[in-house]
Amino acid sequence: MGRGRETKEERLQRVHADAIAEFDTIQSTMKDERQQCLEDRRFYSIAGAQWEGSLSDQYANRPRFEVNKVALSVMRIISEYRNNRITVDFVPKDGSTNLKLADTCDELYRADEQDSQADEAYDNAFEEAVGGGFGAWRLSNQYEDEGDPENEKQRIVFQPIFDADTSVFFDLNAKRQDKKDAQCCYVLVAMTRDAYKARFDDDPASWPKTIQFVQFDWVTPDVVYIAEYYEKEQVSETIRIFRSLDGEETKYTEAEFEDDPELERMLVSTGDVEVRQRKIKRQRVHKYLLNGQRVLEDYGLIAGSEIPIIPVYGKRWFIDNVERCQGHVRLAKDAQRLKNMQLTKLGEISAYSTVQKPIFTPEQVAGHELQWAEDNVKRYPYLLVNPVTNADGGEQPMGALDYTRSPEIPPAMAALLQITETDMKEILGNQEAGEIMQPNMSGKAVELIQNKLDMQTFIYLSNFGKAVKRCGEIWLSMAREIYVEPSRKMKAIQTTGEPRTVELARPVVNKDTGAIETENDVAEAKFDVAVDVGPSTASRRAGVVRAITGMMQLTQDPETLQILGSMAMMNMEGEGLSDMQQYFRKKLLKLGVIEPNEEEAAAMAEEIEALKQQPDPQAELAEALALEARGKAGLAVANTEKSLAQAEQARSEVIKNLSEVSESELVLALDTAQQIRPTSQPVPQAPQPAAMPAAPPPMAETPGVV
Repeated sequence: MGRGRETKEERLQRVHADAIAEFDTIQSTMKDERQQCLEDRRFYSIAGAQWEGSLSDQYANRPRFEVNKVALSVMRIISEYRNNRITVDFVPKDGSTNLKLADTCDELYRADEQDSQADEAYDNAFEEAVGGGFGAWRLSNQYEDEGDPENEKQRIVFQPIFDADTSVFFDLNAKRQDKKDAQCCYVLVAMTRDAYKARFDDDPASWPKTIQFVQFDWVTPDVVYIAEYYEKEQVSETIRIFRSLDGEETKYTEAEFEDDPELERMLVSTGDVEVRQRKIKRQRVHKYLLNGQRVLEDYGLIAGSEIPIIPVYGKRWFIDNVERCQGHVRLAKDAQRLKNMQLTKLGEISAYSTVQKPIFTPEQVAGHELQWAEDNVKRYPYLLVNPVTNADGGEQPMGALDYTRSPEIPPAMAALLQITETDMKEILGNQEAGEIMQPNMSGKAVELIQNKLDMQTFIYLSNFGKAVKRCGEIWLSMAREIYVEPSRKMKAIQTTGEPRTVELARPVVNKDTGAIETENDVAEAKFDVAVDVGPSTASRRAGVVRAITGMMQLTQDPETLQILGSMAMMNMEGEGLSDMQQYFRKKLLKLGVIEPNEEEAAAMAEEIEALKQQPDPQAELAEALALEARGKAGLAVANTEKSLAQAEQARSEVIKNLSEVSESELVLALDTAQQIRPTSQPVPQAPQPAAMPAAPPPMAETPGVV
């Protein structure tokens, strides 16, 4: 029977048979490498695991000490990563357009990370990669509200994958480190038998898993393994191209016509004409859930065009066409074992008695055994021994034949201990280098020491950056299919860590052209993904502050000093500085030094508009001063007019009084004044009476006028 005629059940049986056969080949090829990864993780993290293997048999019934220096080195690398998180940055492919949409995708990605607690997935994958050499996490889409049957909106979640070195396998043809070229992937999931029966109502049939190591685990859970199987498929699709009346061509898929039965009728009614069709092949991912006997669930095609499993490697090579990887532990295992063996031997030596004991013949201590046995407690002043009978039968006094001696440490062991300690420092990195820094050391010297420590572990941060970049690519391919609901409001996280609301596919009017455009259309988001992997310690921000303060010594410009000082404040580390850093950010925004985000730009625009509507204080002051000046001028004019009126009134009164005085009285007053005044002063002359105006001549009589 051909595949074209096979039933669904037959197709699933074929899928299961093909999947389990391919997995057997992959697991057999990768078993030795992945087994070592598992042993490395156990070596540094489980007490007693450093004695696992044949070494344990050689030290049976003997003390087995552990001084685990490997775990300290691994934890230092993990702490450095956690102190400097790596995240994605979506960048437009042409480097300029769609900057706003790229920022929106950045914010939605951060919101998905926060909501799904992506740090747990990142931390688990990074720790497994550093300890054993391989880790992984997955992306999946889930309903926003599982309890609401009416809400079909979904979000992308980040999920950890535990024991990835024994549970995640890609096909052997995938050579890229990020596994972008993989055609299939298996993820093994452990379930207890009770949980399996409750979910599937079936007898447990475990997926074959041969990579495990439980030598020092006294009790392990009885689990059943099932496999998530991801397979890439080539999907053929027909694209129909319509031309509008203005000559513009638009492409539509068959799925769009199936989702909207009225679409074709609407196109015809508007005059659009179908000009051609085109067959294309798209890559999609099919997901199955398998046990050891059958396909448990067929999830169908999942969101996105990429397998949503992100691998992380500590160090990675391809040798003899086999992918090989290791972490920070493997090269230090022999040195650590040798150190444990030496310390165990020293412990045994130190446990031996250090008190010298005399050695006698039985004849010498016969009858005195109790006295010698109790000497350590009763401390007798002397001890007795019997004489020894010689060959001729006579008695001969004799002391102890010999004394026991404390064991001596072999010189080779002391030298070997020192060599082993040096080897471990060279392999794991000199942990003491960071402790030699003194409080009075210069900042440059501290930075050089820290950079030296960083370079020993930077490869792990670099490889994790590649994994984060791949995660961003997978997230974007899923978001283009999930975040497509018009006017859907979603939470977004800005670079400052503050949340905001984003409305998807919102129609807006272009202020320049007046055309209606779509804003925040994630379905059209096609970006490159960039990650920032810098120095792996907190000294990076401190180094920025030191560089800025050094630049402040090179300028005297007040504005430049203000900008540099604000930038230094924004990069300072410490608790309780967030409010201060926000203040200086606003200050730099007003100066135009940094680019505002969307909310900051909107707030600045509102502030400018409010300032335009408010009157100018300088104009108000000038107007007030002008009014005051006009008021003072009016008051001065009124006062002047009043003074002139009063002077005219006084003049009129004088004239009136003079007109009422007789000529004789006026002459008498002048004579009196002449007698009183000194003779040197001239005597004013009496004013002559003003000549009375002549009476007007009589008017001539006009004939006819009475």
